Amino acid sequence: MSSTAIQAKLAELGITLPPVAIPAAAYLPFTRTGNLVFLSGHIAKKDGKVWVGQLGKDTDTATGQQAARAVAIDLLGTLQAATGDLGRIVRIVKVMSLVNSTPDFTEQHLVTNGCSELLAAVLGDAGKHARSAFGVAQIPMGACVEIELIAEVRD
Repeated sequence: MSSTAIQAKLAELGITLPPVAIPAAAYLPFTRTGNLVFLSGHIAKKDGKVWVGQLGKDTDTATGQQAARAVAIDLLGTLQAATGDLGRIVRIVKVMSLVNSTPDFTEQHLVTNGCSELLAAVLGDAGKHARSAFGVAQIPMGACVEIELIAEVRD
């Protein structure tokens, strides 16, 4: 998809991409090897603060989807910084989603749709990807969702 089309889609959706977040520990926000860019896990944020919650306890699936969508926006901001141009994305190869959830919560895949659907909406076919969604006992700082991704880019 062209840079112009991607920017138009972001504008249509009312999305402004954020700058790369400063890592909260000893890691890089992204790294590249060959034509692959690996983005470190991004935690959900709301109004600039960690979006805290546990699915199945104090957060429902629809809210989790909104949190995953917010993470997708942050991931796109990091991809913009990593590539200099979202039009260079050949495809999102893989998304891995960690959902802070109770042992009996089983809708991690639906929560993660918030991210997957936005990536496809913004990037078209290049945004469609392989994916894993896991329920975990806790995520750093109590975040409700953390997502990482791998993207293929062209030079």
